[in-house]
Amino acid sequence: MKKVLAFAVVVLWTSSVFAAEPFQASLTPDIAIHGSDVMIEGLVLSIWGENPQRALALGLANGSTGDSSGFTWSWLLNYADSYKGVQWAAINYNKQDFLGWQSGCVNYAGGSCKGLQTGWVNFAGDLNGLQLGLLNLADRVDQGVQIGILNFMKENEE
Repeated sequence: MKKVLAFAVVVLWTSSVFAAEPFQASLTPDIAIHGSDVMIEGLVLSIWGENPQRALALGLANGSTGDSSGFTWSWLLNYADSYKGVQWAAINYNKQDFLGWQSGCVNYAGGSCKGLQTGWVNFAGDLNGLQLGLLNLADRVDQGVQIGILNFMKENEE
């Protein structure tokens, strides 16, 4: 009995020390193992999920809040506030900054995009990297290259 009690104390203490959870499964952000405010560091499986994360996320639609990172792959949509890593989906959307590789039909980074965007349509607020697609758009290009059928940049730093 003492071993069971000691084990329970260690588990409770460990879970309070480490705020992140290693696994998340969800049908929607409200129908999930953990609430949408819990940091996930590990694996996320979802129909539609939304958490801050440093994880491998697989699903139909993956949402990442705050500063998240990892590898996120979905059939339809990946969206994030800011993300570092790899995003593969039909549509990849980052409200703010992105660092890494986005690949899909449409890739969007509202803030800075440092890395690679490959898709039919690529957009970056501030491009530092490579856009490879049919239509490439950037508000500003500091150190970047656009390779495609149509390439537009509003401002180019030389």
